[in-house]
Amino acid sequence: MQRQNLRDHIYDLLIQRIRSGAFGFDDRFVDVAIAAELGASRMPARDALMRLATEGYLVPSTRGYVLPRLGPDEILDVFELRRLLEPRAAALAAQAMTDACIATMEHAFHSGTAALEAGDGPALFTASEVFRNAWLSVVPNRTLVQAIRRYFVQVQNVRLITMRVDEVLPVILAGQRDILDAHRARDAVAAADRILRFVIEGEIAFRRAIADGQAGISPP
Repeated sequence: MQRQNLRDHIYDLLIQRIRSGAFGFDDRFVDVAIAAELGASRMPARDALMRLATEGYLVPSTRGYVLPRLGPDEILDVFELRRLLEPRAAALAAQAMTDACIATMEHAFHSGTAALEAGDGPALFTASEVFRNAWLSVVPNRTLVQAIRRYFVQVQNVRLITMRVDEVLPVILAGQRDILDAHRARDAVAAADRILRFVIEGEIAFRRAIADGQAGISPP
């Protein structure tokens, strides 16, 4: 396999792991270790890590790369942005919804429910990402979608904190169930309203995790 293709393969593998929540803030991404794990040379592993850092998924540390750990003020600013953008995106998605997208959302929701019952955190992360990407995929305003995808790192920071709080997980799935129902009905108003409440519930859970000392960061 050529170096560029190998680099892209390693990049795809790592970003899938990051998005599934398989890595935490204390994990380090080291090119030598990744190359050894995948039976590859060091250079394509290093190239993949540098690309992830350029895109904001990782930041350099004294040894390798780590997930970016954002401050509470930065994350709360993104919650404000999400309240403005995601209800509109959800409304547009409901109007453009397809049967294939509904099927993907249903499968992701059921996978997340099974993951919760099994206590499988990474699988729940993955299912949540599939669910979110599914409805975003049908939003006709692609500029709006790109704007939403740009703050993935901040959303991931929140997930790494709040989705490790047991009381939060049923709330996430309840929100997804309602969002699914709204999109299944092609109800733009209900979809926008439920996404807004979903974002607000996430912010409340994040603030509570900070206050309880579960976030590992100080309150703003």
